[in-house]
Amino acid sequence: GIPHAGTGKTAPFVLPLLEPLSRSQPPAQGPARPRVLVLTPTRELAAQVEENLRAYARHLPLRSAIIFGGVSEGPQISALRAGADVVVATPGRLLDHMGKGVVKFTNLQALVLDEGDRMLDMGFLPDIRRVIRQIPAQRQTLLFSATFPAEIEKVSREFQKNPVTVEVARRATPVESVSQFVYEVPKALKNSLLLHLLKEEATNTVVVF
Repeated sequence: GIPHAGTGKTAPFVLPLLEPLSRSQPPAQGPARPRVLVLTPTRELAAQVEENLRAYARHLPLRSAIIFGGVSEGPQISALRAGADVVVATPGRLLDHMGKGVVKFTNLQALVLDEGDRMLDMGFLPDIRRVIRQIPAQRQTLLFSATFPAEIEKVSREFQKNPVTVEVARRATPVESVSQFVYEVPKALKNSLLLHLLKEEATNTVVVF
């Protein structure tokens, strides 16, 4: 899928995956044997996906676990050992838990690679390959990316079989509700220009890259 950022793509990939899970028995305790794995590039995105997942599944007997680095492993290990139908994770910390044997993917039915272009930019491809080598080859694989450069096409061919591409807008087109401006200034003046723009009264919500 090639959705624009901020278009609410979590529901379209989570809801169809929840329906078959809801017909199965709740997970047993012991090593987590999830049926759905969602890989994301950042802890913030993992938290957002897992929060939406819990909201959509609040009336279903499903358990989820969220796995990311930068925090203590203890609560994550406890959540995995309690059993989890769905695991939402960043690749590095997930590999740590896989190495400890607290999560196994023998029952995996679906893998979701979310924000694939960002995962490539952040250097996660080797970790993703390590994860995929340890999960069943017979699975559904969904890849979401805001852009679809040649590198993402190569990843799609590597990880997916006969994939179907769904685009919500033409590639490389801006969101119609967003106005875009370019200021060509010497590098030394970039910070001064940024401060000037931030002081504009019309500036409300701002993200600076």
